[in-house]
Amino acid sequence: MSRLEFFFDYGSPYSYLADTQLPGLRERTGCEIVYRPMLLGGVFKATGNQSPFMEPVEAKRAYGGVEMRRFVSHYGAAFQPNPHFPINTLRLMRVAHAAGQAGVFPAFHQAVYPAFWVDGADLGKPEVIVSVAESAGLDGAALLEASDVPEVKDALRATTDEAVERGAFGAPTFFVGDEMFFGADRLAFVEAVLGSS
Repeated sequence: MSRLEFFFDYGSPYSYLADTQLPGLRERTGCEIVYRPMLLGGVFKATGNQSPFMEPVEAKRAYGGVEMRRFVSHYGAAFQPNPHFPINTLRLMRVAHAAGQAGVFPAFHQAVYPAFWVDGADLGKPEVIVSVAESAGLDGAALLEASDVPEVKDALRATTDEAVERGAFGAPTFFVGDEMFFGADRLAFVEAVLGSS
C-alpha cells in the first residue's frame, strides 16, 4: 500500500482545502494517509518564510484571495474566512498530538477543520478547543491537560523539525516516500505518483 504523509496546521486554509480532498484520494488510490500535525509558525520561523496573507505586494495578496475563492469553488468545499485569523495554533496543534496519543485523532480532526474554516471558531482559546473536542464526543478537558505533557510538546516540536529537515517551508506539504509536494493545488501530481507506485 502506498503511503501519503500530510504535514499540516489547522490554521492553514489551504491545508483545510487539501484535507477535504483526501478521502476521495484515498478511495481512488488505496493509499494510507498519515496525518502529521506540525506548527506552521515554527516552519516559517525556521525557513524565513511567511504566510501568503502577509504578502507585501498588494496586487499579489489581492490575487491570493481570488485564488482562494477559485479553489473553494473547484473543490466544492464548505468554507468561510475565520474572523479570528490569524490564530496562534500552538495549543491546538499540541492537542492534535495529544489526541493522536490517546487514539482519538480521527474524531478530533474531523471536528476541528469545520469548526475553524466553516464555523469561524476562535481555536486559539483553550476553552473553545475543549468545546469543539466535546462536540465530537471526546473528553476535551483531558486532551487539553494532556497537551501540557512534555512528551506531547516534544512530539509537536519533533514533527515540525522533521518537516523542515525534509524540505517543507509551508502547509500543506505532502510526501510520498522522499518526494515532496507543496500546496493544495498539487494533489493531481500526488495522485499520479500514488497511482504509479
